Amino acid sequence: MLKGLESGLIDGHTHIGVDLLFYLRGHSPYAQSWDTLSAQGAAVGVNQFVVFPMVSYAGLHLRSLQQGKINGKGGLEKVPYAFENRRLLQEVRRFRSSNPARAIPLGMFDPARSLDAQIQSLQLLHAEFGFRGLKTQPTIIQSPILSLLSSRGGRLLDLAESHAWPILIHSSVHPEDPWSQVHDILTLVKSRPNLRFCLAHSCRFDHAGLDEVATLPNAWFDCSAHRIHCQLAVDNHPSVAPKKTRFPSDYRNPTQVLHDLASAYGRKMIWGTDAPFESYADDSLQLLSSYREEVEVLAGIPAAYQRTIAYDNPVTLYGKPTP
Repeated sequence: MLKGLESGLIDGHTHIGVDLLFYLRGHSPYAQSWDTLSAQGAAVGVNQFVVFPMVSYAGLHLRSLQQGKINGKGGLEKVPYAFENRRLLQEVRRFRSSNPARAIPLGMFDPARSLDAQIQSLQLLHAEFGFRGLKTQPTIIQSPILSLLSSRGGRLLDLAESHAWPILIHSSVHPEDPWSQVHDILTLVKSRPNLRFCLAHSCRFDHAGLDEVATLPNAWFDCSAHRIHCQLAVDNHPSVAPKKTRFPSDYRNPTQVLHDLASAYGRKMIWGTDAPFESYADDSLQLLSSYREEVEVLAGIPAAYQRTIAYDNPVTLYGKPTP
């Protein structure tokens, strides 16, 4: 275990599986197994994970993915994430007796495509395996989060509400991203006061968004991929909030930023690495970090903050890991 790290903590944002968009485009990362995730966590003292599939799914057209385009027709599968969710749940169950790591599995969903079929698939998988909530990444699959405000989207939210499933949503502030803007997500949160939501990636350090999360009883945020987001802030990249609207801190020092966020937002914040996306490389960006470095940042803040953001808060939102 890393010096200074509390024991029994939970990584609140991780992926396993294969991302064909990243693989076919030559981007990274593109794959991670449950054993790989749990082994790198064990090496630094983390053995409990909120976990869900990678982002692109086999229902998307493969040739289009190779060209960097999203086409929801003509893929290998008909129902978004049906294959990927089952694959994840089977993998975690298969190695439960031999792998000491413990999972809090979430089911991935597409907020706009084939929603009735997704609802049926989620119901069947939950009956067979059980999972603790839902996760969506609208940006990469180009599927507007506000589609959930439609009557069809409302049925999926009704399903989540009936099972008390929290919903974790990728957030964005990039001006060219119409799919998953922080303040659109907050509109959704306010429309469903009986559902719990978590906004990923520290709301891209959008100060007003973080403050609004703090005021809403059914909202949390996670700080996944923290180190590379701090680098984006240093670079003034449009993927994070511009300086005039950014949460104030020293982004050259990710440990200081984590401390300041935990101090400001207390029980609204969940620690997570976004593994394997703690590093990211595409045709225009190369953002390098590691699982160990993400955990080292956590180990650098006071133990009381560690316990709050990496155990108490994820347990409040998702429940304890499966024994």
